[in-house]
Amino acid sequence: MTAVTPRPEPSDRLVEAFLQETAGEVAIADFASVLPFLAEDIRAIDQVLQAAIRASYPQLTDAATYACGSGGKRVRPLLMAAAHRALGAKSTVPVHALAAAFQLIHTASLVHDDVIDHATLRRGNASLPRAFGLPSAIVTGDYLFIRAFELAADYPRSIILRCGESCADLAEGEILQENARFDLSVDREHYFRIVERKTAAIVAAGLASVAEIAGAAPQVVEALSEYGRTLGIAFQVRDDYLDVYGDPVTLGKPLYNDYREGNPTLLSLDAYGALSGHSRDEFERLFQKQRKTTRDLLRLKELTDASGAGPRVAEEATEWSDRATRTLEALPPGPYRALLGHVAHGVARRRF
Repeated sequence: MTAVTPRPEPSDRLVEAFLQETAGEVAIADFASVLPFLAEDIRAIDQVLQAAIRASYPQLTDAATYACGSGGKRVRPLLMAAAHRALGAKSTVPVHALAAAFQLIHTASLVHDDVIDHATLRRGNASLPRAFGLPSAIVTGDYLFIRAFELAADYPRSIILRCGESCADLAEGEILQENARFDLSVDREHYFRIVERKTAAIVAAGLASVAEIAGAAPQVVEALSEYGRTLGIAFQVRDDYLDVYGDPVTLGKPLYNDYREGNPTLLSLDAYGALSGHSRDEFERLFQKQRKTTRDLLRLKELTDASGAGPRVAEEATEWSDRATRTLEALPPGPYRALLGHVAHGVARRRF
């Protein structure tokens, strides 16, 4: 199937757009001196990524390019480049291939998520399964994982193992999530086990690896790993919130997907726990329906509103982002550390 590949934003606009969404307009002015360096980092990392995904067969190259073009704002490479510079690096060349590898791992996981969730949209464009078909999407996801490990192959064994462990975490998280579908009896601990594996682990692994490459002390490696973990959790908690209270145009996908697919999120678990009597029974009955109507989804949203879960979950995202910011105290002070702190605060307020 022929599909029009989403055109990537220029790297300078990509960095500015990300900062505007996470840290606000003021941050763009505050960090004007470092943005050109980060934009160049993203451009160079993307060149490595694009070279890595070229295949012998044009259709596979097209599908991989399409997937990477729909992959968002290159958040992980940006964080890795900023962290490397925060540790005193004048050039981020040593982490370019690794940053591209982690971006490919992330993109591959999104492709497989779209297969599992039967998603038709990804950031306002047709999902890869919709654009290229289910078999091609599955193969493309596998291909991106393989190319990621080829990029990581020249790094120390400890980093390769960390990459592998983060991929194993992704798989475990997916199984944990699948086993919990339509089940509101799972607790918060189970939810956070899923989030740590599906979202946080890959960010933590990438940033810890950057610290290792920079020759940082063990406590700094651990601090950046913890920053990535808590930032990833904050990101996902906010994602749960936006799935119900976001703007579908800004998000580039329909709302209520977690309700629709029966994925217990912090929002639905909090709402279910706060409701009582008939309202609680109705919420459970609607959530457990495997085929929900639009009316069902809107009623679930009404019940969530009545429970007061929305503000509580939004506040919990802020608490996790505050934890992420505190971990940065182990890094040398400077504009890149400050930027990572602004990003952490902004993740809990993001709209995309």
